[in-house]
Order: sequence, then C-alpha cells, then structure tokens
Amino acid sequence: MPAPTKPSGTYHHGDLRQAVLSAALDVIATEGPGALSLRDLARRAGVSHAAPAHHFKDRTGLLTAIAAQGYELLAEALAQSPELRERGVRYVRFGIEHPAHFQVMFTPELLRGDDPALVAARERAGAELRSAVTAATGGDGDARAAGIAAWSLAHGFTTLLLSRNLDGPLAGGDPEEYFRSLTDLQPGAGPSRTI
Repeated sequence: MPAPTKPSGTYHHGDLRQAVLSAALDVIATEGPGALSLRDLARRAGVSHAAPAHHFKDRTGLLTAIAAQGYELLAEALAQSPELRERGVRYVRFGIEHPAHFQVMFTPELLRGDDPALVAARERAGAELRSAVTAATGGDGDARAAGIAAWSLAHGFTTLLLSRNLDGPLAGGDPEEYFRSLTDLQPGAGPSRTI
C-alpha cells in the first residue's frame, strides 16, 4: 500500500522555530530589525504565513526570542574564560560572530523586557560578567562601578567595531588583539586585573 500523501500546498518543517529565527537573523544582519515581517519570514522558511505566529505570537515576540538566544550565547562565550580581560575579548568576538543578535539584544524598545526567558538569559550573562569582575577586583572597591566600566569598554568597542567606525583606526588589524591592548591603557590595569 502506498504511503499517504500530504495535501498540496502544505509543508511540515522539522524545526520551524529555529528556521524562522535563522531567517530573521539573516534579515536583521542585512536590512536591520525594522525590515522584519512574520509573513516574509514564513515565505523564506517555506511555511504558511500563520506558522511563525504559532511560535512567536508577533514581531515583538520574535525579537524577544532572538535577544534571549543572544544572551544565552553571550553567557556561554563569557564562561569560556575565568579571566576578566579574556571575557572582554569573548564579548567582542560574540559581537563579531553574532551581529544581528547583538543589535537586537541592546535595543530594549524592540523587546518584551519582562519575558521570563529573556530575563533569565540576561541575568545569566550578567552573572558571568559580575563573577569575573569580583575575581579581578578581589572584592575591593566598588565592584558595581568596576562592572559598569568593564562592560562599557567591551560594549563600546564592539559597537564601534560593528558600525565600522574603527575601520580606519584598526587598519585591518586583529580587533581582539587591539582590544587587549586597550585594556593596558586603563589606570592601574594589568593583564588579569581588569578589561
């Protein structure tokens, strides 16, 4: 007996959620988050126009899922090194490797800030940064201010890099090595003290 056939015009996607996220990341990387449309993403994924809404409800839900995924990836990247400077390097590398995530993660007006998955992922990434700051400062001084300074340096550098404002100053050099050299310019900085 032949296998039953699916009605024409329907398609079952093995991992629709990830397919829509991947298509959305492609659109964001080339056209920015303003170009996102669930209907267009459904077309790109080869599914019905209503299918993405099943997973994300709406455009804000999709962008929130992208940000949560980004924070999870960032937390994993930061956890790869116990040392604060190298966590800064991993922050820069994350931005280079995941520019669409990076753009969405730090645009709060695009997101549902109280989404539980986003809150948990953001907290995990923050905890990775805080633990490195605490280890680097030994609990001396204002750890909160040190954390803000470390994040500002890594985030500012990454933002300038992604917006191509550092093309001239870097002159084709390795951004990670350049970032490491920047950390030596901070007063009282040493290789393992601060980023």
